[in-house]
Amino acid sequence: MPEANQSGGRSGACTAVVGLQWGDEGKGKVVDLLAESHDATVRYNGGANAGHSVVVKGERYALHLIPSGILAKGKAAVVGNGVVVDPEKLIEEMAGLERRGVDVSGLIISDRAHVVLDYHKIEDGLREDILTAAKSDKVSSGPGQIGTTRRGIGPAYADKVNRATALRMGDLLRPEIVRERIAMACRLKNAMFKGLSPTIEPLDERGITERAIECGRRLAPNIRDTAYLLHDLLAQGKRLLFEGANATLLDVDHGTYPFVTSSSCAVSGIGPGTGVPPSKLSRVIGVAKAYSTRVGAGPMPTELFDAVGEGIRTRGREFGTTTGRPRRVGWLDLVALRYSAMINGASEIALTLLDVLPGVERPRVCVAYRIGDEKSERFIPDGERLAKVEPNYHELDAIEPGLSECRTFADLPPNARRYVEFVERFVGVPITIIGVGPGREQSLIREHW
Repeated sequence: MPEANQSGGRSGACTAVVGLQWGDEGKGKVVDLLAESHDATVRYNGGANAGHSVVVKGERYALHLIPSGILAKGKAAVVGNGVVVDPEKLIEEMAGLERRGVDVSGLIISDRAHVVLDYHKIEDGLREDILTAAKSDKVSSGPGQIGTTRRGIGPAYADKVNRATALRMGDLLRPEIVRERIAMACRLKNAMFKGLSPTIEPLDERGITERAIECGRRLAPNIRDTAYLLHDLLAQGKRLLFEGANATLLDVDHGTYPFVTSSSCAVSGIGPGTGVPPSKLSRVIGVAKAYSTRVGAGPMPTELFDAVGEGIRTRGREFGTTTGRPRRVGWLDLVALRYSAMINGASEIALTLLDVLPGVERPRVCVAYRIGDEKSERFIPDGERLAKVEPNYHELDAIEPGLSECRTFADLPPNARRYVEFVERFVGVPITIIGVGPGREQSLIREHW
């Protein structure tokens, strides 16, 4: 019999899927692959600034707030309290999935998840504009714009910490609370915005309030206390799959600060983001591309600015799920990857998009940084210092074409296998899933080394 845990459920019933780079690694595909063998998928951080693309039977689904596990029939998809929810975007996303025949009745939203409203998006945009102007006018020596998606995520998390004017999803079910909090928020935000941009129009307090109350009415059947829900599932011996948004190098504590997102993207965010302690995890799958990408501002030591990078971008369809903007592309940074695997306690790695590298004559991987006269194999989670490093590369043999037809690790041609094995040895974590295409069947499952 499995050992009982404090919740009464099986020990080691939970799996985490977390990004090991700057996001867009293919976490959605890995979650979709694992969802059938779990009873619920749980999103624990981020907001509508994140996006997961999943291909099922040739159909591509772009998900933003809803966990990728929603595509697994009969499974619960839980939005945890650590997520900030734009309720209007969530309703749009639900409707879009329903139009395509996806059952969204299993979607459950934490009553403690905080709400993103219009004034958060306005504040996000104003801040980025002012930071950009200050940098351009040499008023500030700071980093300039952070490169946010202007979806209001940072300001919503800031209001969560400021407390007095913040709204949680459960509050949307109480119109009197909605009116009171939005009135106070509009009073404060109007004063702030007027100081930042004297010509800006006052906020439409009535419109924001009415739409928030309507969202609460429509989402009421989906809003619940998810902390108790998840522990009840564990007590019944159910298996939970935790889905991270963004990625470790964008983590507000462990990423390339200040060029990070506003939430805890690493596995350490699961506890505060859901109420389920990390001791329940038995499997942590770190997801990484076979190369590097980044969206927005911030250092990226291995970035490519040539035709090689453009070819990788085109073959890999490296354009944002949420924004559509082109992603920055570079060689695989193994120094960063080993750091992220360490931070998350990754028990295994899913290496995705290996099929994008054929066509590159001499693929490279970064194995160390040079900082002045010093060489280091340690990552630097500081934006300004990381921008000054020079990558040291190891060259590998060209990867053969035709990877998308492979169905087992043994099917991979020799140079492709050697690439995987080199990454595995350097990072010190087994690579158990290898992506060679967007479809479910194009995930090669490999035994531990």
